Amino acid sequence: MPLVEIRNVTKIFSQGRSGVRAVNDVSLDIHAGETLGLVGESGSGKSTLGRLVLRLIEPTSGSIRFEGRDLLAASPREMRRLRRDMQVIFQDPFASLDPRFRIEDIIAEPLIIHGHRTPKAGVRSRVVELLRAVGLDESILRRFPHEFSGGQRQRIGIARALALRPKFIVADEPVSALDVSVGAQIVNLLAQLQREFGLTYLFISHSMPVVRYLSTRIAVMYGGKIVEVGETTQITERPQHPYTRSLLEATPEVAV
Repeated sequence: MPLVEIRNVTKIFSQGRSGVRAVNDVSLDIHAGETLGLVGESGSGKSTLGRLVLRLIEPTSGSIRFEGRDLLAASPREMRRLRRDMQVIFQDPFASLDPRFRIEDIIAEPLIIHGHRTPKAGVRSRVVELLRAVGLDESILRRFPHEFSGGQRQRIGIARALALRPKFIVADEPVSALDVSVGAQIVNLLAQLQREFGLTYLFISHSMPVVRYLSTRIAVMYGGKIVEVGETTQITERPQHPYTRSLLEATPEVAV
């Protein structure tokens, strides 16, 4: 059974008297331990689909299951429990961290919200462990987000996403706000963390080279629809859809 099952999901945003069909009848499976790369240009519906999968927004129609459980039928209490296993890494490391919080509090927040029954010293040692996992040092615990570079902030965001030991992470354009070399470091970190923690990713990006490097399978999204899905080698070496071919032709190889 897939970890995540998306069936016939549609999302229409109302706009005046008409509606914009941001996601149009999408069906996808995401299997435990894989990285499904979701690639397409801006406005194709990728981030909307990522938010739908986490039930951060509600679909207009369709169904989403996580470990066989119907997310759309889950009560608020059930969703709270399920959210421990489903986390997100946001696109913008400058906007996703609360500037008023110290780094220790930012990473500890999910543990506190979800009632982690650990003494304060235990929470701090867990935070230090998470910082080390993402390549940062405990000396930063009492500092604030504005004191760090974009790449460091993204590492802090990743540590926060890992705090509850999730099974599934939606990485929504996690390197698009970073320069190429820093982005490559973050992509390598995500690959390393996947091996260490047995993570499953939905990795959303407009960059085919990055998706190719990290993903087990690739789904190509265009105009709210999935136009092609397959193993990474099949999509990148034998693409079937003209849009996939145009994406591959438009993106030069980058060293990752």
